Amino acid sequence: MKIAIVEDDINMRKSLEIAFGDYGEYDIVSFKNAKDALKKLDDTIELIITDINMPGMDGIEFVKTLNGKYEVIIMTGNATLSRAIESIHLGVKDFLLKPFDIDTLVQAIERSRTITEKVKAVTPSTNLSAEKNGNFLATSKALEKILQMTHKVARTDASVMLLGESGVGKEVFAKHIHQNSPRAKKPFIAINMAAIPDNLIESELFGYEKGAFTDATESKAGQFEQAHGGTLFLDEIAEMPYEVQAKLLRVLQEKEIRRLGAHKHIRIDVRIICATNADLHEKINANAFREDLYYRLNTVPLHIPPLRERREEIMPIARAVLEANCSKYAFEPKQFCSAAQEALEHYSWPGNIRELISVVERAAILSEGNEITAEDLFLHSRTATSKRSLEQMEAALIQEALESTQSLHEAAHLIGMSEATLEAKIQHHHIKENH
Repeated sequence: MKIAIVEDDINMRKSLEIAFGDYGEYDIVSFKNAKDALKKLDDTIELIITDINMPGMDGIEFVKTLNGKYEVIIMTGNATLSRAIESIHLGVKDFLLKPFDIDTLVQAIERSRTITEKVKAVTPSTNLSAEKNGNFLATSKALEKILQMTHKVARTDASVMLLGESGVGKEVFAKHIHQNSPRAKKPFIAINMAAIPDNLIESELFGYEKGAFTDATESKAGQFEQAHGGTLFLDEIAEMPYEVQAKLLRVLQEKEIRRLGAHKHIRIDVRIICATNADLHEKINANAFREDLYYRLNTVPLHIPPLRERREEIMPIARAVLEANCSKYAFEPKQFCSAAQEALEHYSWPGNIRELISVVERAAILSEGNEITAEDLFLHSRTATSKRSLEQMEAALIQEALESTQSLHEAAHLIGMSEATLEAKIQHHHIKENH
């Protein structure tokens, strides 16, 4: 298991490196701060262990920037309840208070590994072979058709555009296509455009030579080179900066890349799969996405149905997630009562499988006894929320962002809008600003 340690305290960092030396199953890389880590993290990393209090970019901001791409354990010497809660909301798997012994950390790593291995994000038909459906847990008529299409396209090198709402498991489908393709024994590299700062995307994709910029102390291969012979999955492709889109188009046309600061080109053989939940036609009309790149990437569009159209899958996924969380937290085995099962099956799941996983994990933690009740799921409050108008939802989101940050700038960044737009919306909704 390859683990990245991000810790500015050199004594702590070196101590962890030495302590992990006694555990042969862990391959450790370490970074002195979050910014260094962001430049060098790749898809070989399975877990990140990071401090909260670091100069430049703290652990919470670091986790936000990672945007769910990696499993994360946070460690800190001066924890506060609010920071612990914030880290949990961001999906952090564990929160350790310094000082701790190495066995405590190893236990946290193994808990994270257990749930990662057990929880799979998507589910289609069992009518096809188990080998072909290795990524999936259940059966669904809605997915039968899309899965058959993935098997057809997997045999080719055609570019694929995976479309669908947030949380439907587009990356799982991308891996499924790769694993059923002639490239299956070569690398599968996933990169989330929304998780990488704009000024780092080009170097992340194409790599750089030593001295190409101030912090380039050594040469680094980009994701295209790392994926040579295999598949490169570009998630949230709509978030790619416009100026980088032109360079991506050139790479797709010429089948070669050039690292930043380099003079020679490098030939690459990579299959591209993209994903987005955005309307790219709107982006094109707004001059935010290149039309020529769209047609190059959209050779085979595959729409992944939302969970509300795949209700046969809800309970198999829910049971697998429940089992994984009982194991993770060392609970006695739990099960859903009939009312809870009915509630799960009839809820609309606007957040799709990601929301289902979150709901079940919370119920596993908060429920009393060995049975999950309908009340433990809190779906009635979620249903009420989903019926509010967009105006109300926007106002609530802004209010929550203002309350959980220290400045208007931070709130705007958290929501994903400019400060000017946020100020206008605060006035529009008559929200009392507390910054």
